[in-house]
Amino acid sequence: MKKRGHNNVKKMRSREQKEKGIYEVLDWVEKNKPQYMHQFWRCVFEDHILQLYPTLRTLRNSLLDGTFKFDEKRPDVETPAEEEKSEGKAEKGKEKNYKRKRSKDDRSREENVDPDLSSASTPSRKKPGKQPPFSSLVKKGDKQEIWKWPIYKTHLPVTCGDKEGTLCRDKMPRGEKCILSQGHWFTLNDFEKFAGKEKCKNWKLSICCRNTPLMKLIEEEHLQCPPMERRKRTCVQKNMNKLFPVSSSESSSEDSETSSSSVEESDAENFQEQGWRGGRTEIRGRVEEEEEDVADLSVFQAPSLPVTCVSLTGTLYKYRFATGIFGKCIRTEEKWFSPEEFVKQEPTLTDGHWKKDILCHGKMLNFLIKKKILCEHLPLCDCQNCSIKKEDLMAQNNDDECYICDSEEADLVCCDECPRAFHSQCHLPAVHGDSPGEWICTFCVFRNSQQWRVSSNMSEQEALDAPVSQYRLHCHYLLLCVYREDIQKVFVEDPRQTVPRYSEFISQPMWLDRIKQKLESGEYQTVQAFVSDFQLIFSNCRTFNRDNVFGRMGARLKKMFEEEFKKIFSIQ
Repeated sequence: MKKRGHNNVKKMRSREQKEKGIYEVLDWVEKNKPQYMHQFWRCVFEDHILQLYPTLRTLRNSLLDGTFKFDEKRPDVETPAEEEKSEGKAEKGKEKNYKRKRSKDDRSREENVDPDLSSASTPSRKKPGKQPPFSSLVKKGDKQEIWKWPIYKTHLPVTCGDKEGTLCRDKMPRGEKCILSQGHWFTLNDFEKFAGKEKCKNWKLSICCRNTPLMKLIEEEHLQCPPMERRKRTCVQKNMNKLFPVSSSESSSEDSETSSSSVEESDAENFQEQGWRGGRTEIRGRVEEEEEDVADLSVFQAPSLPVTCVSLTGTLYKYRFATGIFGKCIRTEEKWFSPEEFVKQEPTLTDGHWKKDILCHGKMLNFLIKKKILCEHLPLCDCQNCSIKKEDLMAQNNDDECYICDSEEADLVCCDECPRAFHSQCHLPAVHGDSPGEWICTFCVFRNSQQWRVSSNMSEQEALDAPVSQYRLHCHYLLLCVYREDIQKVFVEDPRQTVPRYSEFISQPMWLDRIKQKLESGEYQTVQAFVSDFQLIFSNCRTFNRDNVFGRMGARLKKMFEEEFKKIFSIQ
Protein backbone atom coordinates (compact mmCIF):
# COMPACT_ATOMS: atom_id res chain seq x y z
CA MET A 1 0.00 0.00 0.00
CA LYS A 2 2.90 2.34 0.89
CA LYS A 3 4.58 1.92 -2.53
CA ARG A 4 1.28 2.18 -4.40
CA GLY A 5 0.37 5.36 -2.48
CA HIS A 6 3.75 6.90 -3.33
CA ASN A 7 3.28 6.16 -7.04
CA ASN A 8 -0.23 7.66 -6.95
CA VAL A 9 1.12 10.87 -5.42
CA LYS A 10 3.75 11.14 -8.17
CA LYS A 11 0.99 10.95 -10.82
CA MET A 12 -1.14 13.68 -9.23
CA ARG A 13 -1.02 17.09 -10.90
CA SER A 14 -2.76 19.56 -8.61
CA ARG A 15 -1.02 20.70 -5.48
CA GLU A 16 -4.08 20.08 -3.33
CA GLN A 17 -4.28 16.44 -4.43
CA LYS A 18 -0.57 15.91 -3.82
CA GLU A 19 -0.82 17.37 -0.33
CA LYS A 20 -3.80 15.15 0.50
CA GLY A 21 -2.03 12.09 -0.92
CA ILE A 22 1.14 12.73 1.11
CA TYR A 23 -0.87 13.02 4.32
CA GLU A 24 -2.61 9.73 3.51
CA VAL A 25 0.77 8.03 3.07
CA LEU A 26 2.03 9.48 6.37
CA ASP A 27 -1.13 8.38 8.17
CA TRP A 28 -0.63 4.86 6.83
CA VAL A 29 3.01 4.80 7.98
CA GLU A 30 2.08 6.08 11.44
CA LYS A 31 -0.61 3.41 11.90
CA ASN A 32 1.11 0.42 10.31
CA LYS A 33 4.85 1.20 10.63
CA PRO A 34 5.20 3.44 13.73
CA GLN A 35 8.81 2.36 14.19
CA TYR A 36 9.80 4.41 11.11
CA MET A 37 8.31 7.72 12.36
CA HIS A 38 11.52 8.64 14.24
CA GLN A 39 13.48 8.07 11.04
CA PHE A 40 11.03 10.25 9.10
CA TRP A 41 11.43 13.19 11.51
CA ARG A 42 15.22 12.81 11.55
CA CYS A 43 15.20 13.13 7.75
CA VAL A 44 12.87 16.15 7.89
CA PHE A 45 15.08 17.90 10.46
CA GLU A 46 18.34 17.53 8.49
CA ASP A 47 20.43 20.73 8.46
CA HIS A 48 20.27 21.26 4.68
CA ILE A 49 16.44 21.06 4.80
CA LEU A 50 16.20 23.42 7.78
CA GLN A 51 18.29 25.99 5.89
CA LEU A 52 15.80 25.93 3.00
CA TYR A 53 12.68 25.97 5.21
CA PRO A 54 13.02 28.13 8.36
CA THR A 55 9.45 27.15 9.34
CA LEU A 56 10.66 23.58 9.91
CA ARG A 57 13.48 24.96 12.08
CA THR A 58 10.89 26.79 14.18
CA LEU A 59 8.83 23.61 14.41
CA ARG A 60 11.84 21.60 15.61
CA ASN A 61 12.77 24.23 18.22
CA SER A 62 9.19 24.40 19.51
CA LEU A 63 9.10 20.59 19.81
CA LEU A 64 12.36 20.57 21.77
CA ASP A 65 11.26 23.44 24.05
CA GLY A 66 7.77 22.04 24.62
CA THR A 67 6.10 25.20 23.24
CA PHE A 68 4.55 23.62 20.14
CA LYS A 69 0.88 24.43 19.48
CA PHE A 70 -1.34 22.95 16.79
CA ASP A 71 -3.02 26.24 15.88
CA GLU A 72 0.18 28.00 14.79
CA LYS A 73 -0.35 29.67 11.44
CA ARG A 74 1.18 32.58 9.56
CA PRO A 75 -1.25 35.55 9.60
CA ASP A 76 -2.77 36.99 6.48
CA VAL A 77 -1.35 34.31 4.20
CA GLU A 78 -3.65 32.43 1.89
CA THR A 79 -3.49 28.67 1.85
CA PRO A 80 -2.69 26.94 -1.48
CA ALA A 81 -6.37 26.02 -1.90
CA GLU A 82 -7.42 29.67 -1.43
CA GLU A 83 -4.76 30.74 -3.94
CA GLU A 84 -6.13 28.36 -6.57
CA LYS A 85 -9.66 29.65 -5.94
CA SER A 86 -8.56 33.26 -6.34
CA GLU A 87 -6.67 32.36 -9.53
CA GLY A 88 -9.68 30.45 -10.84
CA LYS A 89 -11.93 33.48 -10.33
CA ALA A 90 -9.42 35.69 -12.05
CA GLU A 91 -9.18 33.36 -15.07
CA LYS A 92 -12.98 33.19 -15.40
CA GLY A 93 -13.10 36.99 -15.67
CA LYS A 94 -10.71 36.94 -18.60
CA GLU A 95 -11.69 36.62 -22.26
CA LYS A 96 -9.54 34.80 -24.80
CA ASN A 97 -8.64 37.68 -27.11
CA TYR A 98 -9.20 40.59 -24.77
CA LYS A 99 -6.95 42.17 -22.13
CA ARG A 100 -8.27 45.00 -20.01
CA LYS A 101 -5.89 47.91 -19.66
CA ARG A 102 -4.96 48.71 -16.09
CA SER A 103 -6.13 52.08 -14.94
CA LYS A 104 -4.05 54.45 -12.87
CA ASP A 105 -6.11 53.57 -9.82
CA ASP A 106 -5.29 49.88 -10.27
CA ARG A 107 -1.58 50.60 -10.57
CA SER A 108 -1.56 52.85 -7.55
CA ARG A 109 -3.51 50.27 -5.56
CA GLU A 110 -0.97 47.54 -6.38
CA GLU A 111 1.95 49.79 -5.53
CA ASN A 112 0.56 50.47 -2.06
CA VAL A 113 0.10 46.79 -1.22
CA ASP A 114 2.88 44.99 0.63
CA PRO A 115 4.92 43.13 -2.02
CA ASP A 116 4.84 39.88 -0.05
CA LEU A 117 1.08 39.78 0.42
CA SER A 118 0.36 40.89 -3.12
CA SER A 119 2.62 38.19 -4.53
CA ALA A 120 0.45 35.60 -2.80
CA SER A 121 -2.89 36.84 -4.17
CA THR A 122 -2.47 38.76 -7.47
CA PRO A 123 -3.58 36.82 -10.60
CA SER A 124 -0.64 38.17 -12.62
CA ARG A 125 1.65 35.61 -10.93
CA LYS A 126 2.86 32.59 -12.91
CA LYS A 127 1.32 29.15 -12.52
CA PRO A 128 1.49 27.87 -8.99
CA GLY A 129 2.57 24.46 -10.29
CA LYS A 130 6.03 25.85 -11.06
CA GLN A 131 6.50 26.88 -7.45
CA PRO A 132 8.08 23.99 -5.48
CA PRO A 133 5.76 22.33 -2.97
CA PHE A 134 6.30 22.99 0.73
CA SER A 135 7.93 26.32 -0.09
CA SER A 136 9.17 28.35 2.87
CA LEU A 137 6.92 31.03 4.36
CA VAL A 138 10.00 33.18 4.88
CA LYS A 139 12.02 33.92 1.75
CA LYS A 140 15.44 35.40 1.43
CA GLY A 141 15.26 39.18 1.31
CA ASP A 142 11.77 39.17 2.84
CA LYS A 143 11.48 41.97 5.42
CA GLN A 144 8.32 40.87 7.17
CA GLU A 145 8.18 41.74 10.86
CA ILE A 146 8.01 38.15 12.00
CA TRP A 147 8.17 39.13 15.67
CA LYS A 148 4.49 40.17 15.31
CA TRP A 149 3.37 36.75 14.07
CA PRO A 150 1.50 34.51 16.54
CA ILE A 151 3.87 31.62 15.79
CA TYR A 152 6.74 33.69 17.23
CA LYS A 153 4.81 34.85 20.28
CA THR A 154 7.09 33.00 22.71
CA HIS A 155 10.26 32.34 20.66
CA LEU A 156 12.21 34.21 17.97
CA PRO A 157 14.90 32.99 15.56
CA VAL A 158 18.08 35.04 16.11
CA THR A 159 21.55 35.13 14.60
CA CYS A 160 24.91 36.50 15.66
CA GLY A 161 27.73 36.13 13.19
CA ASP A 162 27.49 32.61 11.78
CA LYS A 163 25.64 31.21 14.81
CA GLU A 164 21.89 30.64 14.86
CA GLY A 165 19.67 30.27 17.89
CA THR A 166 16.20 30.59 19.35
CA LEU A 167 15.40 33.44 21.74
CA CYS A 168 12.92 32.69 24.55
CA ARG A 169 10.94 35.90 25.08
CA ASP A 170 9.80 35.04 28.60
CA LYS A 171 13.31 34.43 29.96
CA MET A 172 14.87 37.56 28.45
CA PRO A 173 13.33 40.17 30.84
CA ARG A 174 14.48 38.16 33.85
CA GLY A 175 18.11 38.19 32.75
CA GLU A 176 18.28 34.39 32.54
CA LYS A 177 19.83 32.16 29.89
CA CYS A 178 17.35 32.83 27.11
CA ILE A 179 19.01 31.72 23.82
CA LEU A 180 19.12 28.05 22.80
CA SER A 181 21.82 27.22 20.26
CA GLN A 182 23.31 23.82 19.37
CA GLY A 183 21.67 22.22 22.40
CA HIS A 184 23.01 24.73 24.95
CA TRP A 185 21.43 27.73 26.70
CA PHE A 186 23.23 31.09 26.68
CA THR A 187 22.73 34.52 28.16
CA LEU A 188 22.72 37.39 25.69
CA ASN A 189 26.36 38.28 26.43
CA ASP A 190 27.46 34.64 26.36
CA PHE A 191 25.78 34.05 22.98
CA GLU A 192 27.65 37.08 21.62
CA LYS A 193 30.93 35.53 22.83
CA PHE A 194 29.91 32.11 21.50
CA ALA A 195 29.47 33.66 18.04
CA GLY A 196 32.93 35.30 18.21
CA LYS A 197 31.55 38.83 18.48
CA GLU A 198 32.80 39.60 21.99
CA LYS A 199 34.75 42.60 20.65
CA CYS A 200 31.46 44.34 19.84
CA LYS A 201 30.52 44.36 23.56
CA ASN A 202 26.97 45.29 22.56
CA TRP A 203 24.60 42.36 22.13
CA LYS A 204 21.75 44.71 21.21
CA LEU A 205 23.47 45.43 17.89
CA SER A 206 25.35 42.18 17.25
CA ILE A 207 22.35 39.84 17.81
CA CYS A 208 19.70 40.19 15.10
CA CYS A 209 16.32 38.79 14.19
CA ARG A 210 15.91 38.67 10.40
CA ASN A 211 18.73 41.22 9.98
CA THR A 212 17.02 43.55 12.46
CA PRO A 213 19.09 44.30 15.59
CA LEU A 214 17.44 43.51 18.90
CA MET A 215 17.89 47.18 19.85
CA LYS A 216 15.17 48.16 17.37
CA LEU A 217 12.82 45.52 18.73
CA ILE A 218 13.45 46.78 22.27
CA GLU A 219 12.87 50.41 21.24
CA GLU A 220 9.59 49.45 19.56
CA GLU A 221 8.63 47.52 22.73
CA HIS A 222 8.44 44.15 20.97
CA LEU A 223 11.04 42.82 23.44
CA GLN A 224 11.75 43.71 27.05
CA CYS A 225 15.33 44.49 27.98
CA PRO A 226 16.81 42.54 30.91
CA PRO A 227 17.47 44.59 34.08
CA MET A 228 20.70 46.53 34.27
CA GLU A 229 23.07 45.67 37.14
CA ARG A 230 23.98 49.11 38.52
CA ARG A 231 23.73 48.44 42.23
CA LYS A 232 27.36 47.49 42.75
CA ARG A 233 28.38 51.12 43.28
CA THR A 234 25.80 51.53 46.03
CA CYS A 235 27.03 48.37 47.74
CA VAL A 236 30.65 49.50 47.54
CA GLN A 237 29.73 52.94 48.86
CA LYS A 238 27.91 51.45 51.86
CA ASN A 239 30.82 49.14 52.58
CA MET A 240 33.27 52.05 52.36
CA ASN A 241 31.19 53.97 54.93
CA LYS A 242 31.45 51.00 57.28
CA LEU A 243 35.20 50.62 56.78
CA PHE A 244 35.91 54.37 57.11
CA PRO A 245 33.40 55.92 59.59
CA VAL A 246 32.67 59.62 59.28
CA SER A 247 33.85 61.97 62.03
CA SER A 248 31.39 63.67 64.40
CA SER A 249 31.86 67.15 62.89
CA GLU A 250 31.32 65.87 59.41
CA SER A 251 28.28 63.91 60.47
CA SER A 252 26.74 67.00 62.15
CA SER A 253 27.23 69.04 59.00
CA GLU A 254 25.73 66.26 56.95
CA ASP A 255 22.72 66.14 59.29
CA SER A 256 22.13 69.85 58.83
CA GLU A 257 22.34 69.50 55.08
CA THR A 258 19.95 66.56 55.18
CA SER A 259 17.39 68.48 57.25
CA SER A 260 17.41 71.33 54.74
CA SER A 261 17.24 69.07 51.70
CA SER A 262 14.15 68.74 49.53
CA VAL A 263 11.66 65.85 49.41
CA GLU A 264 13.25 64.59 46.19
CA GLU A 265 16.61 64.08 47.94
CA SER A 266 14.98 62.06 50.72
CA ASP A 267 13.24 59.91 48.12
CA ALA A 268 16.55 59.34 46.40
CA GLU A 269 18.03 58.33 49.75
CA ASN A 270 15.22 55.80 50.26
CA PHE A 271 15.84 54.49 46.77
CA GLN A 272 19.52 54.03 47.57
CA GLU A 273 18.62 52.15 50.76
CA GLN A 274 16.36 49.84 48.77
CA GLY A 275 19.15 49.47 46.24
CA TRP A 276 21.50 48.43 49.03
CA ARG A 277 19.06 45.74 50.15
CA GLY A 278 18.61 44.50 46.60
CA GLY A 279 22.36 44.67 46.02
CA ARG A 280 22.93 42.59 49.12
CA THR A 281 20.56 39.96 47.72
CA GLU A 282 22.42 40.04 44.40
CA ILE A 283 25.75 39.61 46.17
CA ARG A 284 24.38 36.62 48.10
CA GLY A 285 23.18 35.09 44.82
CA ARG A 286 26.58 35.69 43.21
CA VAL A 287 28.36 34.14 46.20
CA GLU A 288 26.18 31.04 45.88
CA GLU A 289 27.00 30.81 42.18
CA GLU A 290 30.71 31.18 42.96
CA GLU A 291 30.42 28.42 45.56
CA GLU A 292 28.86 26.19 42.90
CA ASP A 293 31.69 27.04 40.52
CA VAL A 294 34.39 26.18 43.07
CA ALA A 295 32.58 23.05 44.31
CA ASP A 296 34.71 19.92 44.36
CA LEU A 297 33.47 18.00 41.31
CA SER A 298 35.82 15.07 41.90
CA VAL A 299 33.22 13.41 44.17
CA PHE A 300 30.88 13.17 41.16
CA GLN A 301 33.29 11.33 38.85
CA ALA A 302 32.35 7.80 39.95
CA PRO A 303 30.08 5.78 37.60
CA SER A 304 27.50 5.45 40.39
CA LEU A 305 26.52 8.14 42.92
CA PRO A 306 24.67 8.00 46.25
CA VAL A 307 21.40 9.96 46.17
CA THR A 308 18.79 10.89 48.76
CA CYS A 309 15.27 12.31 48.74
CA VAL A 310 14.28 13.33 52.27
CA SER A 311 14.18 9.88 53.99
CA LEU A 312 14.86 7.78 50.87
CA THR A 313 18.30 6.55 49.84
CA GLY A 314 19.50 4.96 46.63
CA THR A 315 22.31 4.74 44.09
CA LEU A 316 22.19 6.59 40.77
CA TYR A 317 23.96 4.94 37.81
CA LYS A 318 25.05 7.52 35.23
CA TYR A 319 24.91 5.25 32.19
CA ARG A 320 21.23 4.56 32.82
CA PHE A 321 20.17 8.20 33.24
CA ALA A 322 18.05 9.70 30.42
CA THR A 323 15.34 12.10 31.67
CA GLY A 324 13.04 12.46 34.65
CA ILE A 325 10.51 10.05 33.15
CA PHE A 326 12.66 7.65 31.11
CA GLY A 327 15.67 5.67 32.18
CA LYS A 328 15.40 3.72 35.44
CA CYS A 329 18.72 4.84 36.88
CA ILE A 330 18.19 4.89 40.67
CA ARG A 331 18.52 1.55 42.46
CA THR A 332 17.29 0.75 45.94
CA GLU A 333 17.25 -2.60 47.73
CA GLU A 334 13.73 -3.24 46.45
CA LYS A 335 13.54 -1.82 42.93
CA TRP A 336 14.89 0.32 40.06
CA PHE A 337 13.25 3.75 39.68
CA SER A 338 13.30 6.65 37.25
CA PRO A 339 13.98 10.01 38.99
CA GLU A 340 10.29 10.94 38.97
CA GLU A 341 9.27 7.53 40.33
CA PHE A 342 11.90 7.84 43.08
CA VAL A 343 10.50 11.20 44.25
CA LYS A 344 6.96 9.77 44.36
CA GLN A 345 8.10 7.11 46.85
CA GLU A 346 8.69 9.81 49.49
CA PRO A 347 5.38 10.20 51.42
CA THR A 348 6.16 13.67 52.77
CA LEU A 349 6.47 15.24 49.29
CA THR A 350 3.19 16.13 47.58
CA ASP A 351 4.49 18.30 44.73
CA GLY A 352 8.14 17.30 44.59
CA HIS A 353 10.36 17.77 41.53
CA TRP A 354 13.21 15.38 40.82
CA LYS A 355 15.68 18.07 39.75
CA LYS A 356 15.55 19.91 43.09
CA ASP A 357 14.42 17.27 45.60
CA ILE A 358 16.94 14.51 44.76
CA LEU A 359 20.33 15.35 46.29
CA CYS A 360 23.77 13.93 45.60
CA HIS A 361 26.56 14.93 48.01
CA GLY A 362 24.37 17.88 49.03
CA LYS A 363 23.84 19.10 45.45
CA MET A 364 20.61 18.97 43.45
CA LEU A 365 20.45 16.90 40.27
CA ASN A 366 19.87 20.17 38.40
CA PHE A 367 23.42 21.18 39.42
CA LEU A 368 24.80 17.89 38.06
CA ILE A 369 23.01 18.46 34.74
CA LYS A 370 24.36 22.03 34.46
CA LYS A 371 27.89 20.78 35.12
CA LYS A 372 27.49 18.06 32.43
CA ILE A 373 27.96 15.34 35.05
CA LEU A 374 24.59 13.94 33.96
CA CYS A 375 23.54 14.15 30.31
CA GLU A 376 19.81 14.72 29.79
CA HIS A 377 18.49 13.09 26.61
CA LEU A 378 16.48 14.96 23.95
CA PRO A 379 12.71 14.41 23.58
CA LEU A 380 13.08 12.53 20.27
CA CYS A 381 15.84 10.23 21.54
CA ASP A 382 15.28 6.59 20.54
CA CYS A 383 17.98 4.91 22.65
CA GLN A 384 17.25 1.88 24.81
CA ASN A 385 16.97 3.98 27.98
CA CYS A 386 14.28 6.20 26.36
CA SER A 387 12.50 3.30 24.65
CA ILE A 388 8.87 2.52 25.49
CA LYS A 389 9.00 -1.03 24.14
CA LYS A 390 7.84 -3.65 26.62
CA GLU A 391 11.02 -5.74 26.44
CA ASP A 392 13.25 -2.67 27.00
CA LEU A 393 11.17 -1.52 29.97
CA MET A 394 11.32 -4.99 31.51
CA ALA A 395 15.11 -5.11 31.03
CA GLN A 396 15.44 -1.95 33.13
CA ASN A 397 13.79 -3.62 36.14
CA ASN A 398 16.91 -5.68 36.94
CA ASP A 399 20.66 -5.20 37.24
CA ASP A 400 22.88 -5.33 34.17
CA GLU A 401 25.57 -7.41 35.90
CA CYS A 402 25.66 -10.45 38.15
CA TYR A 403 24.96 -9.68 41.81
CA ILE A 404 27.62 -12.21 42.94
CA CYS A 405 30.57 -11.80 40.56
CA ASP A 406 29.85 -8.26 39.21
CA SER A 407 30.36 -9.44 35.62
CA GLU A 408 28.23 -8.75 32.54
CA GLU A 409 29.47 -11.77 30.59
CA ALA A 410 27.00 -14.49 29.54
CA ASP A 411 23.25 -14.45 30.06
CA LEU A 412 21.74 -13.33 33.34
CA VAL A 413 18.77 -14.79 35.20
CA CYS A 414 16.57 -12.01 36.59
CA CYS A 415 14.62 -12.19 39.83
CA ASP A 416 10.96 -11.18 39.54
CA GLU A 417 10.74 -9.76 43.08
CA CYS A 418 13.94 -7.73 43.45
CA PRO A 419 16.38 -5.90 41.13
CA ARG A 420 19.06 -8.61 41.38
CA ALA A 421 20.33 -10.67 38.42
CA PHE A 422 22.62 -13.73 38.49
CA HIS A 423 24.61 -16.03 36.29
CA SER A 424 23.01 -19.44 36.42
CA GLN A 425 26.12 -21.00 38.04
CA CYS A 426 26.72 -18.12 40.47
CA HIS A 427 23.35 -18.55 42.13
CA LEU A 428 22.67 -21.15 44.81
CA PRO A 429 21.08 -23.46 43.97
CA ALA A 430 22.19 -23.24 40.34
CA VAL A 431 19.54 -22.34 37.76
CA HIS A 432 19.33 -24.91 34.96
CA GLY A 433 17.69 -23.79 31.71
CA ASP A 434 14.79 -21.35 31.45
CA SER A 435 12.68 -21.38 34.59
CA PRO A 436 8.95 -21.62 33.81
CA GLY A 437 6.86 -18.66 34.97
CA GLU A 438 8.24 -16.37 37.65
CA TRP A 439 11.63 -17.03 39.24
CA ILE A 440 12.63 -15.80 42.70
CA CYS A 441 16.21 -15.69 43.95
CA THR A 442 17.44 -17.21 47.23
CA PHE A 443 17.67 -13.76 48.89
CA CYS A 444 13.94 -13.12 48.31
CA VAL A 445 12.94 -16.68 49.25
CA PHE A 446 14.84 -16.41 52.53
CA ARG A 447 13.37 -12.96 53.29
CA ASN A 448 9.84 -14.23 52.63
CA SER A 449 10.40 -17.31 54.76
CA GLN A 450 11.54 -15.17 57.69
CA GLN A 451 8.28 -13.23 57.56
CA TRP A 452 5.96 -16.18 58.05
CA ARG A 453 8.35 -18.30 60.13
CA VAL A 454 7.56 -18.42 63.86
CA SER A 455 10.43 -16.62 65.55
CA SER A 456 12.16 -18.96 68.01
CA ASN A 457 15.52 -18.13 69.51
CA MET A 458 18.24 -20.78 69.38
CA SER A 459 21.49 -21.20 71.20
CA GLU A 460 24.68 -21.31 69.14
CA GLN A 461 25.20 -24.98 69.96
CA GLU A 462 21.65 -25.89 68.90
CA ALA A 463 22.24 -24.16 65.56
CA LEU A 464 25.54 -25.97 65.01
CA ASP A 465 24.01 -29.36 65.85
CA ALA A 466 21.09 -28.85 63.43
CA PRO A 467 21.08 -31.01 60.25
CA VAL A 468 21.95 -29.26 57.01
CA SER A 469 18.98 -30.92 55.25
CA GLN A 470 16.57 -28.82 57.36
CA TYR A 471 18.55 -25.59 56.98
CA ARG A 472 19.80 -25.83 53.40
CA LEU A 473 18.20 -22.46 52.53
CA HIS A 474 20.11 -20.84 55.43
CA CYS A 475 23.38 -22.35 54.20
CA HIS A 476 22.77 -21.19 50.62
CA TYR A 477 21.98 -17.68 51.84
CA LEU A 478 25.07 -17.53 54.08
CA LEU A 479 27.42 -18.78 51.35
CA LEU A 480 26.01 -16.26 48.82
CA CYS A 481 26.56 -13.44 51.33
CA VAL A 482 30.23 -14.41 51.68
CA TYR A 483 30.66 -14.66 47.89
CA ARG A 484 29.13 -11.18 47.58
CA GLU A 485 31.32 -9.69 50.32
CA ASP A 486 34.55 -11.05 48.81
CA ILE A 487 34.73 -8.24 46.26
CA GLN A 488 38.24 -9.01 44.97
CA LYS A 489 37.51 -12.78 44.84
CA VAL A 490 40.51 -13.59 47.01
CA PHE A 491 38.95 -16.60 48.74
CA VAL A 492 37.00 -18.07 45.79
CA GLU A 493 39.55 -20.38 44.13
CA ASP A 494 42.18 -22.83 45.35
CA PRO A 495 45.05 -20.67 46.72
CA ARG A 496 47.63 -23.34 45.90
CA GLN A 497 47.12 -22.58 42.20
CA THR A 498 47.58 -18.82 42.49
CA VAL A 499 49.72 -18.08 45.61
CA PRO A 500 53.42 -19.11 45.51
CA ARG A 501 54.71 -21.33 48.36
CA TYR A 502 51.24 -21.52 49.92
CA SER A 503 51.52 -25.29 50.58
CA GLU A 504 54.74 -24.78 52.58
CA PHE A 505 52.83 -22.89 55.30
CA ILE A 506 49.26 -24.25 55.02
CA SER A 507 48.73 -28.00 55.25
CA GLN A 508 44.91 -28.03 54.96
CA PRO A 509 43.70 -25.39 52.46
CA MET A 510 40.05 -24.45 51.97
CA TRP A 511 38.23 -22.04 49.60
CA LEU A 512 34.65 -20.97 48.78
CA ASP A 513 34.21 -22.99 45.59
CA ARG A 514 35.20 -26.12 47.54
CA ILE A 515 32.55 -25.37 50.21
CA LYS A 516 29.97 -24.83 47.45
CA GLN A 517 30.86 -28.19 45.87
CA LYS A 518 30.61 -30.07 49.19
CA LEU A 519 27.27 -28.41 50.03
CA GLU A 520 25.71 -29.23 46.68
CA SER A 521 26.97 -32.86 46.75
CA GLY A 522 25.55 -33.44 50.24
CA GLU A 523 28.85 -33.99 52.06
CA TYR A 524 27.82 -31.84 55.02
CA GLN A 525 25.62 -33.59 57.57
CA THR A 526 25.42 -30.86 60.21
CA VAL A 527 25.70 -27.09 60.22
CA GLN A 528 28.80 -27.55 62.44
CA ALA A 529 30.73 -29.16 59.57
CA PHE A 530 29.57 -26.42 57.18
CA VAL A 531 30.70 -23.63 59.54
CA SER A 532 34.01 -25.37 60.33
CA ASP A 533 35.18 -25.05 56.72
CA PHE A 534 34.56 -21.29 56.85
CA GLN A 535 36.53 -21.04 60.09
CA LEU A 536 39.34 -22.96 58.34
CA ILE A 537 39.47 -20.34 55.55
CA PHE A 538 39.73 -17.52 58.08
CA SER A 539 42.41 -19.21 60.20
CA ASN A 540 44.52 -20.06 57.11
CA CYS A 541 44.27 -16.43 55.99
CA ARG A 542 45.40 -15.16 59.41
CA THR A 543 48.31 -17.62 59.50
CA PHE A 544 49.63 -16.94 55.99
CA ASN A 545 49.00 -13.19 55.67
CA ARG A 546 49.31 -12.04 59.30
CA ASP A 547 48.56 -8.27 59.32
CA ASN A 548 48.86 -7.30 55.65
CA VAL A 549 46.05 -6.19 53.32
CA PHE A 550 44.76 -9.72 52.72
CA GLY A 551 44.88 -10.49 56.42
CA ARG A 552 42.65 -7.49 57.17
CA MET A 553 40.28 -8.54 54.37
CA GLY A 554 39.96 -11.99 55.95
CA ALA A 555 39.26 -10.42 59.37
CA ARG A 556 36.44 -8.27 57.94
CA LEU A 557 34.97 -11.27 56.12
CA LYS A 558 35.08 -13.35 59.34
CA LYS A 559 33.25 -10.60 61.27
CA MET A 560 30.53 -10.36 58.61
CA PHE A 561 30.09 -14.15 58.54
CA GLU A 562 29.63 -14.40 62.30
CA GLU A 563 27.10 -11.54 62.36
CA GLU A 564 25.03 -13.05 59.54
CA PHE A 565 25.19 -16.52 61.12
CA LYS A 566 23.74 -15.22 64.40
CA LYS A 567 21.11 -13.20 62.56
CA ILE A 568 19.71 -15.93 60.30
CA PHE A 569 19.63 -18.55 63.09
CA SER A 570 18.21 -16.04 65.63
CA ILE A 571 21.03 -16.67 68.08
CA GLN A 572 21.01 -14.40 71.11
